[in-house]
Amino acid sequence: MSAMDDLLAFQRQTEALSSVAERLGWDQETVMPRGATEQRSEEMAAMEEVLHERRTDPRIGEWLAAANPSTETERRIAELIERDFTRASRVPARLATEIAKTTSLAQGIWAEARANEAPEDFLPMLDKVLSLKREEAAALADGGDLYDALLDDYEPDTTAAEIAALFDAMRPRLVALREDVLGAERQPGKLDGHFPQETQLRLARLCASGFGYDWTRGRLDLAVHPFSSGRWQDSRITTRVVETDPFNCLYSTIHEVGHSSYEQGIDDDYAFTPLGRGVSMGVHESQSRIYENQMGRGRAFAGWLFHRMSDAFDGLNIGDADAFYATVNRVTPGYIRTEADEVQYNLHIMLRFDLERDLIAGRLDAGDLVEAWNARFLKDFGVVVDRPSNGLLQDVHWSVGLFGYFPTYALGNVYAGCLNTAMRAAVPDLDEHLAQGDAGPGVEWLRENLQRHGGLMPPRRLIEEATGAKIGPEPLLDYLEEKFGRIYGL
Repeated sequence: MSAMDDLLAFQRQTEALSSVAERLGWDQETVMPRGATEQRSEEMAAMEEVLHERRTDPRIGEWLAAANPSTETERRIAELIERDFTRASRVPARLATEIAKTTSLAQGIWAEARANEAPEDFLPMLDKVLSLKREEAAALADGGDLYDALLDDYEPDTTAAEIAALFDAMRPRLVALREDVLGAERQPGKLDGHFPQETQLRLARLCASGFGYDWTRGRLDLAVHPFSSGRWQDSRITTRVVETDPFNCLYSTIHEVGHSSYEQGIDDDYAFTPLGRGVSMGVHESQSRIYENQMGRGRAFAGWLFHRMSDAFDGLNIGDADAFYATVNRVTPGYIRTEADEVQYNLHIMLRFDLERDLIAGRLDAGDLVEAWNARFLKDFGVVVDRPSNGLLQDVHWSVGLFGYFPTYALGNVYAGCLNTAMRAAVPDLDEHLAQGDAGPGVEWLRENLQRHGGLMPPRRLIEEATGAKIGPEPLLDYLEEKFGRIYGL
């Protein structure tokens, strides 16, 4: 066997073990017994120790030096393996194992603290996670910016300074649109009623099927915080149910289908290689957001959903499909990021981005986070946080050490804006299909132009090749102003 063959064979096993570790995480957040947290933390730590040893195996460096990639695919695989090898080699095995163990414990403590509205039960553990992530960032940064080092795990070749500049460019138009919308004379009605869990889940499965979810390679479960997990032949989704708010369940499901469909849509030839997964979280979010918003919250699909929900729940307090479409896109100054409307969603991300940069830099400590969060939320949204589960405790990310992840949600929205413009030009009859509950033509366009490539291209190049245009916030902002201007009569 050649050095390249040896490298690919070794990587195949590493990817398989990584999938097993990911499934342990899925199990913990869905069906694991509550009393198994400590055992799971040991299991996760053991898996991370094995994976870290493989990712830093000296033979990888030898194989890379001797390999002679003969195709673009092999060259990209070698590039990604070398990148991971370099990063993993900078992090001591002790630290990688401790992070895995601590974040597994922290996730359970966060869930309990959230349920009990008790941030004081979580913050000491968050302080431990934060200390470990600062240490990891210092090892990865090699003298550079700590936050950039963590961000690189989720959006390679992007810096916090670039994201801050992007947010500065977006914020004025978003704030102006929000003020116009909230001050408009025309205001959509609110959906009221009781919506039983099983009926919501039946509709959620129907929506997932309409967006092309492959049930032979996936499943839907309940979780405290909706997420997707897995790749290739096993890509699972979760949702949550609030019996007074069916949109929470339905649109969380569509959102996670976007993530999972990306994984299901990657070329089978890339399985068990670094190309066999989404290339970045920003690109991943572009899929979940375009499924959920530009297609799922559009007038065509909302009209279809109105009739399905009216039948399923024996009528709604919303009179017709046009009013229902406005309700689906109703702008309110709510607390919860995952339930936020398109106008305000990115403002939620900007808050988290600024706070976590301060946390990693040491300008903010975990013990001061509740006060800092509540003060910033009041400043940005004009609302006093009423309870911790609507504030600091609403998101799982920091408990599991995902510092640097949050800004990729907003990047995903920007990417989705660019993709939507190109998709609508290429599939002019898309709304006719969406009006029948069928997102198939849009999904097919995304699969052909983006999803099938997996990690073959760097994120920005992938988006620009898919759209034929440079990346910028203008398509997203123009779309938002046009859509909400019509709904609110601006």
